[in-house]
Amino acid sequence: MNPRNHKWFFEATTAVEGHVHAIVRTIVSAQTKFQQMEILDTASYGKCLVLDGRIQSSQADEFIYHEALVHPGLPALDAEPNRALVIGGGEGATLREVLKCPTITRAVMVDIDDEVVALCREHLPEMHRGAFDDPRAELRHEDARAYLERTDERFDLIVVDLVEPLEEGPACMLFTGEFYMLVRERLSPKGVMTMQAGMTKVGELSFFTAVHRTLEQVFPIVAGYQAFVSCFGVPWGFILASKGIDPRQQTAQTIDRLCARRITGPVEYWGGAAHLHSFNLPKFISEAVRQQDRLITDKHPLVVS
Repeated sequence: MNPRNHKWFFEATTAVEGHVHAIVRTIVSAQTKFQQMEILDTASYGKCLVLDGRIQSSQADEFIYHEALVHPGLPALDAEPNRALVIGGGEGATLREVLKCPTITRAVMVDIDDEVVALCREHLPEMHRGAFDDPRAELRHEDARAYLERTDERFDLIVVDLVEPLEEGPACMLFTGEFYMLVRERLSPKGVMTMQAGMTKVGELSFFTAVHRTLEQVFPIVAGYQAFVSCFGVPWGFILASKGIDPRQQTAQTIDRLCARRITGPVEYWGGAAHLHSFNLPKFISEAVRQQDRLITDKHPLVVS
């Protein structure tokens, strides 16, 4: 393949590194009220959702990201879950994975950007697979923090699938200790939160470790884990925060048994072996978490450049 035969999309993963993708065509390019949005058809990964120049998910490997984001929370509950909340998750794939749990009777998705959701609904059916039209789903377009402050509903599982907190972006105040306290208050007594927490590559751990340290001030159990998402070009971090079960104490057999009961439909990535691998973080990451002393607050939010 001659690189000159393609147009290229360049994503800066750090200030001095990047990842490039050959573009077959641009499906959507739009400026919403909150962010720049693109849906690109790429040579290697098919359709990709791009927000403010950063790939959020790709058709080829989104199952890795979304299963790793949602599925660890389901076996970490001590009873069958009934109510779930998705914060963010514009393309609908996170909602899709939540709705694979047969005991979920209500799933609320709160995403502030109705334009992103509408365009994903139209152009990314491979990702949402009809989740927006599931009768158990309720879609709300408003600020997630305002929603948490207003509602008195409690959820067994809350999944936080937000874009990174870019300066003046829609998620900047949704990574603070005060926000996580709101999440904790809206969880059922032994509820679980899972979230994406940025890359876990060598030399780029400040986001992951600061979020981890902040959550430790709010929840009794905080467990980081990671998965390699090919279209990102880097390993990606996630965090589970719990009021009850510690996922690091669960065996592969327990995970497989509970996932078989609590997840219906196709599962391509997550299971007992992946669970053990993901939660056993390498020493350099665990040590970076231990050494991190930054707490993210409303007065001192974390902004990713």
